[in-house]
Amino acid sequence: MREGEPSRTAFGAAVLRALHPELDRPVVFTDPLAWRILGDREEIVAGMSEGQDRSRLRLFIAVRHRFAEDALAAAYARGARQAVVLGAGFDTSAYRSPHADLRFWEVDFPATGEWKRERLAEAGIAVPETVSYVGVDFERDSLLERLTGAGLDTGAPTFFLWLGVVPYLTRDATEATLRAIGSVPGGEVVFDLPAPADQVASRARADRADLEATVAGLGEPFRGGWQPAEMLGLLADAGFDDVEDLDRSGIRTRYLGLPASPERGGAHVIRARRTT
Repeated sequence: MREGEPSRTAFGAAVLRALHPELDRPVVFTDPLAWRILGDREEIVAGMSEGQDRSRLRLFIAVRHRFAEDALAAAYARGARQAVVLGAGFDTSAYRSPHADLRFWEVDFPATGEWKRERLAEAGIAVPETVSYVGVDFERDSLLERLTGAGLDTGAPTFFLWLGVVPYLTRDATEATLRAIGSVPGGEVVFDLPAPADQVASRARADRADLEATVAGLGEPFRGGWQPAEMLGLLADAGFDDVEDLDRSGIRTRYLGLPASPERGGAHVIRARRTT
């Protein structure tokens, strides 16, 4: 990210999430606050680049939110009462939560968090007393130190949503964040991994190249790629003993009503929990 500027990729991902129920079938995820927090729909859509096919990315963004919020509901049913949204961007989970006793911490680069709070106020979206904002630079700051300073109980089960962030971090920052979450008893995280460059399906390579060029042009290039097997090894080493890896086939069969795919590649959504 450019110093002192909010994340433009966070805004772009939120726009695709808002467009999903309008353009895609089946509808996997609906966010009733999406357009309210973003602003004028017609103006935003008119300003989007023409000729760019974002249908695969749009659907994946919807899937990862559905997967994450399903996992959060299950964590709440098991007793978790703390949720941390890492790289919160324009996520609205905290403002749609049906649970008055579920406390949220929204973690983001300070400029992005300030921008979001301005949008919430302009949209008239009420901020519950159960929401706290924490400014963190994942590359430099200690995540748990910042969270405990904001009131998080690191001895209690905590659910972390970490969507659309890992591709933009160095490997060191990703590993440090996962090890921090894995140090929390009952800590659980949902995050996503893009397909490794050498596993992108041929029909999707042009879209991937276009996306990489776009985010690099915004000052937020992809960094520190991971092979899925490598990531699973890190999770085990970090103390997670309950891991679910949803790959292309899993996404197709669980959410899209399609048969499993024989193709390699595709982005992954991963849920990892420390049960001890």
